Amino acid sequence: MNTSPLPRSFRLIVTGGGTGGHTYPALTAIRTLQGRLAAAGGTLDVLWIGTPDGLEARVAPAEGIAFTTVATGKIRRSSNPLKMMSAANMKDMARVPLGVAQARKIVSDFRPDVVLATGGYVAVPAGLAARLCRRPLVLHEQTVRLGLANRKLAGSATRIAVSSESSLPLLPESVRNIAVVTGNPVRPEVLTGHADKAVAALGLFGFDRRLPTVYVTGGAQGAQQINGTVRDVLPWLLSHANVIHQCGPANVDELRQAAAGLDPVLAGRYHLTGFVGPELPDVLALADVVVSRSGAGTLAELTALGKPAVFVPLASSAGNEQAHNARHLADAGAAVALLDQVNADTLRDAVGPLLTDPARRMAMAERARAYGRPDAADRLVDVILSAGSGQ
Repeated sequence: MNTSPLPRSFRLIVTGGGTGGHTYPALTAIRTLQGRLAAAGGTLDVLWIGTPDGLEARVAPAEGIAFTTVATGKIRRSSNPLKMMSAANMKDMARVPLGVAQARKIVSDFRPDVVLATGGYVAVPAGLAARLCRRPLVLHEQTVRLGLANRKLAGSATRIAVSSESSLPLLPESVRNIAVVTGNPVRPEVLTGHADKAVAALGLFGFDRRLPTVYVTGGAQGAQQINGTVRDVLPWLLSHANVIHQCGPANVDELRQAAAGLDPVLAGRYHLTGFVGPELPDVLALADVVVSRSGAGTLAELTALGKPAVFVPLASSAGNEQAHNARHLADAGAAVALLDQVNADTLRDAVGPLLTDPARRMAMAERARAYGRPDAADRLVDVILSAGSGQ
């Protein structure tokens, strides 16, 4: 941790969002910086530049963080360069100069010590404005490869914080000297769960605690692909494990019907829920194996906790980043990745050995923990403070 004297006051512009993957690391960094300054009698002034319809538009105001928006253009990706020149892309690209002009005025008026960009389309105008106003720009990249926004901003950055050692050789050679591995900030509450609290909160009294527990999640909305595959192996899965299945609010009734015919003992080991809220840290503490998508935030949390995981990447994720994330851990023996066919047989083959062989489960947990960086938020705050002090 940075031991140089802390400033009495610090002004930070945060830009990034659209999704939780860009929003929550920024929020965790803000909280961590706020706490560190407050402990030394200092203050933090924050302004978040986001999009009006992204997750950050709800999260920032709820946290008491000043929030503003700028015009931004979403680039619709295609492997065909001609399709990249679509009317919708052209229209959105025309909005970028307006966004840069708006962001330049905001940065000029706010006079931040540092601008932190965590990715998403909105980061581009604000990041370019930082350069135009000669303010230090820190990029944070959550995934193994630089996202589109951060690639555009790399040449303007003071520091580039990456989440993984394996990102370094993938950076443009001209910016590797300003890169530092921080990890991806994890909300501190995720690391403080208690398994027994999950049992009490969710009423898991039919669970057999001698068996491992599997947590299945497809994210807040659920994932049809994961839900359908788990449904197809449910009797087998429940003969080997307890299951907490977070399926998304829209999918509860259908899955409840599918589980209606289960043997009562097996049914007692199955907890179906649309959404897991504040009890998530306790659910993760109880879980011995997690079946989930492989977004950057999920990877950061599961490796920080040292959880064996079976990843089912979202095929349509930007730049296929979820497959890259999952493969990265699977190659190291720190997870299992279902990269091709996802069906009852492949899921059974992936999960089965982890449920029946505790030694294999423990070995994967250790390898996952080796990739985890529970101190990532503190490391990123060190980078922000050093960039602000001109070091």
